[in-house]
Amino acid sequence: MSQTVVPIRRALMSVFDKRGLVELARFLAGGGVELIASGGTRAALVAAGLAVTEVAEYTGQPEVLGGRVKTLHPKIHAGILARRDLTDDLATLERQGFPLIDLVVVNLYPFAATIARADLSLAEAIENIDIGGPSLIRAAAKNHDHVAVLTSPDQYEEVISALHARGGTTLEERRGLALAAFRLTGSYDRTIADYLGGVAGSSAAAPAGFPELIELRFTRRQALRYGENPHQQAAFYVETARRGPNLATARVRHGKELSYNNLLDLDSALRLVRQFSEPAACILKHNNPCGAAVAPTPAHAFERAYEGDSLSAFGGIVALNRRVDRPTAERMGQPGRFLEAVLAPGFDEDALEWLTTKPSWKNSVRLIDLEAPLGPDAPPAAGFDLRRIEGGLLVQDWDQLEADPATGLVPTRRSPTEVERHDLAFAWRVCAAVKSNAIVLARDGQVVGVGAGQMSRLDSVRIAVEKAGARAPGAVLASDAFFPFRDGPDAAAAAGVTAIIQPGGSRRDDETIRACDEHGLAMILTGRRHFRH
Repeated sequence: MSQTVVPIRRALMSVFDKRGLVELARFLAGGGVELIASGGTRAALVAAGLAVTEVAEYTGQPEVLGGRVKTLHPKIHAGILARRDLTDDLATLERQGFPLIDLVVVNLYPFAATIARADLSLAEAIENIDIGGPSLIRAAAKNHDHVAVLTSPDQYEEVISALHARGGTTLEERRGLALAAFRLTGSYDRTIADYLGGVAGSSAAAPAGFPELIELRFTRRQALRYGENPHQQAAFYVETARRGPNLATARVRHGKELSYNNLLDLDSALRLVRQFSEPAACILKHNNPCGAAVAPTPAHAFERAYEGDSLSAFGGIVALNRRVDRPTAERMGQPGRFLEAVLAPGFDEDALEWLTTKPSWKNSVRLIDLEAPLGPDAPPAAGFDLRRIEGGLLVQDWDQLEADPATGLVPTRRSPTEVERHDLAFAWRVCAAVKSNAIVLARDGQVVGVGAGQMSRLDSVRIAVEKAGARAPGAVLASDAFFPFRDGPDAAAAAGVTAIIQPGGSRRDDETIRACDEHGLAMILTGRRHFRH
C-alpha cells in the first residue's frame, strides 16, 4: 500500500543545470535532510557552504572509466527502489547497510543542444549520452509511491512548498513528478535514437534519407483561444529541441495572445523576409503576402510594402528582417492604419514605447521579438516539413530557394536588364510565399500585384494585373510554376510587363518563349518550381 505524505530525510543530487540548486539544497539541509551529490554538483554545494557527502564516499566505490560510472551502485539504487511497505525490502536494506533515499534531484546532459553544434564529432556526441542520470530518474519515478523525483529546476518550488505545508510530498504530487520524469527520459532516448539514425547511413534510413520511423515530440506552449474557426479548439506546441529564430523561440513583447491564424501568418511572413539580405518588409493577409518590398531602410521598406496594396494591408500581419526603429514605428502607426501583429528581430526602446502607448494600438497590436538576427544566413529550418492528413503524415524536405534565381536560363532573344534581373529575383522570392497558382508582379523592389490560389494560372495573372493597375507597365512577373499555355504571357505583355521568371518545363514552353519574343519580353527559366499548397 502506498504512503500518502512522505517526509524527506535523504536526498541524492546530480544535475547539469544548476539553476536553483543551492537554494533547494540549503532549504533541505535546514530541515535536517542529508545531502548526497556527485562531482560537479557537490562542488557547487560545498562552495555555497553546505555539508554534502560525495557519491564515491557514500558508496565506498570511486568513479571509474573516466567518470562513466558514478552513481550506478546497488547502495544508491536499492535505497531508491526499496518499497517502504514491504518488510522484505526493508530487511534487505538493513542487512546490506543501505539507507533509504527519499528524494532524487537529477537533470541530464543537454544532448539535444550538443548535437545542434555544427562541429560536433560522433565520438563527442556519444560521450554526451547520459547513462547514470536516466537510470536514477527511472528508478525514482518507478518507485514514486515512496520517492519524489525532480528533473527540472522549475519543479523545485513545488517541493519546497509541499515541505513547508505538510512536511513531505503527497502521492498525487509524486505521481505528477514521475510522469514528468518518464516524459523526459522518453524524449531524451528519442533524441539519441534520431541522432544515431541520422548518422548510421543507409542501414538506418531509407535511400531517400527519410527514416523508417518518425516519432514526434512536442511540448504544449499554450492553449489558443480557438483554431482556424471559433468552433475549433486549438493549442500551440513547440519542438523539444528548437533553434531560432522562429516563433517557438520568439518573445511576445506586447499585445493580446497570438491566435492560431496569427501564428500561421507570422510563420509565413517570417519565412518570406528571411530570404533577403537588404532591409525587407512584408504584409500578409490570409496567409498570402499582399505587400512586400526591399529598401535602404526598414521604415522605407515597410512603407513600400504597405503601399503595395494598402486596402488589403489593413489588419495585416507585418514582418521585417531588421529591428523596428522609431521612424518605422511611426510609419506603421499613421492615421487610418491598423496592423494585427508585427514581427521583427528586435525593437528599439523608443519604437517599442511609441507603439505600445499609441491610443488606438495599445490594447490590440501584438509585437513579436525574434531576439536574433534575421536574413538568408540564418540557420535553415531543422528536420522535415510535416503535414497531417487523415490517417497519415506527409513528410518532405523544406523548400529552399535558389541563392540567385536570376542566373537561370534565358531562352528569349532579349536578355533581362540588370534592373529587371534584380526585380525578377525579388519577385521570385516573394512568389514562393504565395499560395499556388501564384503570380507576383514587382517593380523597383516592390510588389505591385499578387494573384494567389486560383485554379487557372491565367486567372492569377489577370488578378495580379488588376491589383497592379497603372503600376503594371514596366513591372516584371514571377510565376511559381510553368505556363501551360501562352495566354498568361500574352496577358502580362498586354498589361505592360517587361520580363518574366518561371520554372519552365511545359510541353508548350516553345509557345511561351515565342510569345515573349513577339512582345519583346525577356524571360528566365529557373528549372525549379515552388508550389505552396
